[in-house]
Parts: sequence; C-alpha cells; structure tokens
Amino acid sequence: MPDQPRPPIIWSIAGHDSSGGAGLSADQRAADAMGVHLCPIVASLTAQRSTGVDAIFPVSPSQLLAQMQALGEDMSPQVIKTGLLGDVTLINTVAEWVRQRRAQQPDLALVIDPVLGASAGGAAFSNEAVVQAYRRELLPLATLITPNRAEALRLLGKPARHDGPADELPQLASLLRAMGAHSVVITGGDAPGSTRGADWAMDWLDTPHAQGWLCSRRVPTRDHHGSGCTFASAAASALALGHVSADAVVLAKMLTTQALRHAHAAGQGPGPVMASAAHALGPLPYLGIGQDLPWQLTHGQNQEDGSSTPLFRPFQAPADGLYGILPDSTQLDAAAQAGLRCLQLRHKAREGVEAHIDASTDSCIRHQALLFINDHWQQALQRLQQPHLKPGLKLGLHLGQEDLLSLDLAAREQILSARHDVVLGLSSHSAWELARAAGCGASLIACGPVMPTTTKDMPWVPQGQDNLRWWVQHSPAPVVAIGGLLSPANVERFASAQPAALCVVRGLGSSASEMAARLPGLQAAVQAGRAQAQPVLPHLSLLHPVL
Repeated sequence: MPDQPRPPIIWSIAGHDSSGGAGLSADQRAADAMGVHLCPIVASLTAQRSTGVDAIFPVSPSQLLAQMQALGEDMSPQVIKTGLLGDVTLINTVAEWVRQRRAQQPDLALVIDPVLGASAGGAAFSNEAVVQAYRRELLPLATLITPNRAEALRLLGKPARHDGPADELPQLASLLRAMGAHSVVITGGDAPGSTRGADWAMDWLDTPHAQGWLCSRRVPTRDHHGSGCTFASAAASALALGHVSADAVVLAKMLTTQALRHAHAAGQGPGPVMASAAHALGPLPYLGIGQDLPWQLTHGQNQEDGSSTPLFRPFQAPADGLYGILPDSTQLDAAAQAGLRCLQLRHKAREGVEAHIDASTDSCIRHQALLFINDHWQQALQRLQQPHLKPGLKLGLHLGQEDLLSLDLAAREQILSARHDVVLGLSSHSAWELARAAGCGASLIACGPVMPTTTKDMPWVPQGQDNLRWWVQHSPAPVVAIGGLLSPANVERFASAQPAALCVVRGLGSSASEMAARLPGLQAAVQAGRAQAQPVLPHLSLLHPVL
C-alpha cells in the first residue's frame, strides 16, 4: 500500500481542559477537520467543568521547553498556535523559542489566541503581568492574533468589556497591528448583537490583503464551549496549508459556524462545539467593503433559514453555458450573430467607449442577449435612463475587486439604487474575495483564473477544477469560470465542475467566420462536461492556496 502524503504539522501550546470542551481538545478537533496534524503541547492543566474553571496549574518552563525540544527534533511545525499560557515565564519561553526557530525557519507562523479568561467564569487565567508579557513578547511575533473585544482592550491597556460601538473594533485592530501583529481578527461571536446586526456574528478583519466586517448568521445554541479555540486552531491549520491570513480567517469562520451547528450538551453548562471533517464547512460568511457592513445586511432580505434573496437582478444562465467576453462592439456583434446570448464588453480604453456601448447595446437588444459592461458602469447605467432602450435591454455590470474597493460612497449608492434593474457580476480570486462578492449580493461571481492565462498579468495561482468545485459548492450566487479556456477540451474539463457558465475570450476567435466555426464545438464541450459523473465534493483542504 503506498504511503499516504504527510499532512502539514502545527503545534498548539495551550491548556488541557478536563471537561473536553475547550483548549487542546477543541484544537485537536479543529486540526483534524482541517486535515493537518496537531501536536498538543500542554502549557497548563485545568480543573474545570462546563460551568466554570476551578483551578489552573501551569507547567514549569522546563517542562514546556522539554516538550518543544522533543518535537523540534522530529516534527517541526509550519505554524505554532498558542492558547492558555497562564504564566509570564511560559510566555517568555514560547517567545524565545519562536525567535530562535525563525533564525532557521523564517516563515514559521505564530497564531495567538490570547486566552485571558474563561467564558464560563471561575479561576483567573491572567493578571496584569501576563497581559504585559503578551504585549511585550508575543504580539511583535504574531502572524495572526484572534482576540475578542474584551481581550483586545486588555492587550491595549484598557478596561475589558464585551460591548461598545462597532467603529471601535477597527481602531483596536489598527492599534494591535501597530504593536507588531501582522494580521488581526477581533471576533464578535460572543458579543451582544447590535441593533443593526443582532442576528449576525460580526468579526473585524484587518490583514495586509483584506479588511472589513466578516459576518455570519448567529447559530442559536447555548453550547458554544471551545468556539474561540476552534476558530484560532482552524486559522492556524489553514495557514499551515499555505493560505494567507485573510483566507485562513474566512475558512476558520466557516468551520467554527459548522462546529457550533453540531455542538452538543455534555454537562450542566454550555457544551462543546464539534468540528469534524464529516461536517464539511458551514456557509460562506459575508465580507463588507471598507468599514461598511456587507450590502446583504444593510439592503438584503435575509430569510429565517439563513438564506438570502438576490440583492440585484438574478442571473439567468445561458442555455449553452457560454459567456463571451469581447474587446469591442464589432467582435461582440459577431459573437451575438454566431449565437452567443451572454456577452460582456470589456473595452479597456476610455476613448470611444460610448460608441462601443451604444453599438453593443443595440446588438444585444436585437439578439435578445444579456449584455455585461465591464468597468464602465456609469455609462452603462445611463442607458437605463433612455426610455426607448430600457424595455428590451437586459443589462449587467461587471466589476473587478479593485474597482469595487475604489468606489466612493456616492458611487456605491448609485449602483445599489439600480439593483432592481441590473445584474451584477463580480470577480473573485480568493476565499476572502468570494466572501466580499457574496456580501455585495452579486448576481453571479466569477472564479478565476481557472487555468494559466496571458490575458491579464495576475499574481494568483490558477484555481483548477478542485477550487472551482469548491466555489460552486459554497457560493450563494451562480459561479462562472474564467481564465485560460482556449479549447473545447479545456471547456469540457471545467464544465464538469458544474459552473453556471464558462467564460471564453480568445477561445472564440476574433472574426465572425472564426466564431461561427468555433462556437458549435465549444457548446458541445459544455454539454459533454456537464454530463460527466461528478466526483465527491472536495474536502475543504483541497481548496488550495491562491497566493
């Protein structure tokens, strides 16, 4: 029998919870669910039950060091995650170990879950000396830190509390990053719901790649013991798998939501959350733009079952499964004449754009095709103000993530005000961009590049079939595949992942005769791919890193 591939290794330096709910027990379940190998390093023993902590017994520095030295010679970690440390000398020991290890392993990641107290109450987990040691020794080394509001306040030398204004969290995260933390997520699942988000668990994400409110619907359960440990260990596991912090946090929130859904009672107090690979992942969270809440929270109609109604006009996928992207109105009209009924005008030059939009609009009205305008959304919306065009015009806007983030408040409101008249397409290349597109209530979400492409210069690793399947499984909106689909063979292969449509650019050709000749083969490839038997949907670890 061939050897199984070795999973990445993470260490969790944390407390042993005698009730089996939090600490190393929760860390182990999360790591197993994420498909990584966790080495549990005991920093403290606790005497606790579901209703509280009776006593804490930190190990000695020599005992902690012996565990790390033994593992360091045999099972070197990609990521170290810390939980309950409970003693200044242990914090110093961990910090010194990380500094020495990074001299030989510079990419060693450190995830800090600053456990400063038990959610169920009881014995004190920390004092001011411990907080100062975190601040002085560990924060400057942190790849990611996952405090709740109260813990963030304590780390910043402020009185701890779980409630307060929402705009406080971005400020706290910024201050924590200024103290050395590379990425910060201030979790809000344990905080009382605000008026505008009472049904939502809202975390503030601040990383080099993404910032914003990360929101999931609250899970109505009293059994939440170990949710913070699960979240931090899931994020550490995702980092070990190669994901950047922003994607790691999105995946951690999904796993934690699902673990809360499968929590069970065990004692008289809150029972443990149960992360498991068998549970797969929870629903994709929404990510807002800047400091705004996701549009789905502010403008959407969210159902009692947790689903959301479309915010913009729904995308009606073309019957042939093809979405043509053309650089000018001449080629777009040729594609429409050849039979394509879902078309995008991607005219990058500003000169002559009005004429190209007018000609493309006329062509799509004539052929009853859906027309997407890439980037030039203001000019596109002006066509809706022309009474003679509006009845027959099926209009879509398509924006990249950079374009979306560059919109000022007035521009965002202008697009939102047209949401009942237009289809909105948004690009996505990562889990955090998928979460942001979902939060905007997009009608369709592009996943790409699915293959290497020279159409654009991009930093992203091609998604491949597994990531495309993951997108299709977890996106609340129809997914279209884009990037490098040059031949019928490529189209057939990716059609088997069941996206709503596949985008073809250079694969269409440029002349009317080329398009007429190539289109039947591309259409047949879509049908052949869709008819193929589907493999089991991939385990979440098969969402491979994209940066």
